[in-house]
Amino acid sequence: MSLRVGLLVGREWSFPPAFIEEVNRREEGVTAEYVRLGGTQMDEPCPYAVIIDRISHEVPYYRSYLKNAVLQGATVINNPFMWTADDKFFEASLATRLGVASPKTLVLPNKEYVPGIVHAESLRNLNYPLDWQGIIAYIGLPCVLKDAHGGGWKEVYICHSLDEVIDHYNSSGLLTMILQEFIQWEHYVRCICLGQEEVLPIKYHPGERKYYVEHDHLSPQLGRRIMDDSLKLVRALGYDMNTVEWAIRDGVPYAIDFMNPAPDMDINSLTQFYFKWVVEHMADMAIRLAKKPRKQSKDLRWDKLFTATRKK
Repeated sequence: MSLRVGLLVGREWSFPPAFIEEVNRREEGVTAEYVRLGGTQMDEPCPYAVIIDRISHEVPYYRSYLKNAVLQGATVINNPFMWTADDKFFEASLATRLGVASPKTLVLPNKEYVPGIVHAESLRNLNYPLDWQGIIAYIGLPCVLKDAHGGGWKEVYICHSLDEVIDHYNSSGLLTMILQEFIQWEHYVRCICLGQEEVLPIKYHPGERKYYVEHDHLSPQLGRRIMDDSLKLVRALGYDMNTVEWAIRDGVPYAIDFMNPAPDMDINSLTQFYFKWVVEHMADMAIRLAKKPRKQSKDLRWDKLFTATRKK
């Protein structure tokens, strides 16, 4: 009887069928398929050895199902319990705690709140008005204002003045925003990180949203530092599928964004070359974890976020 790998996906069209075909064609006693769900009983057994999660951040029921799947012994990529740590202020603090270079970052109180919040009573712990001059003195200009829980380049603003910062902040509504030092980079790298072991550093242009197939774009020393720091971050988070972005200034790689547990794997984004690498190495990881599971229920210890280590 084959071990089963389940795939949870949204609208993406290129990676899912390619991944399923790659796993199944190898005939290694592991088969891949789309997960089918329709209501889950408490403590319900999970039929999958491994589940690849590409969409639960947008479908809350899937996240509830995946937490139960972990309790039943399935390996979920990425661990849904660890994904709750996903916010951009925490990632900056974590990088600093781990000794990884990161832009100066500050999290702001929300501009607006849900109905029922009475400002004079419910928000007594907050100091108002905000010390905008002190905030800018710490972060500097230009700076980046963005949603602490966002992704896909949504609600991201490059601000060149305090007035711009305040204007965008005043229109942020219920979002929790962070303000971050803008790194004027000379070189930009996006790393695909799989299995907490593999790192593929790719030349990337964030403005163009484009990967470049150039294999010698990093010096050996800089490449080694980026790979080591990328592994340090993904191992701290327990992410088996992630992208880590580095803005390089004066030879120093700054971790810009490294909580991408459902990274873009579209063929049009990655190029054919890197898409093939992702499909094959994702299949390698899924088959390996199906045959030799790593019980994630034992990984739910927050101290690992600060030691960046895990048992092999």
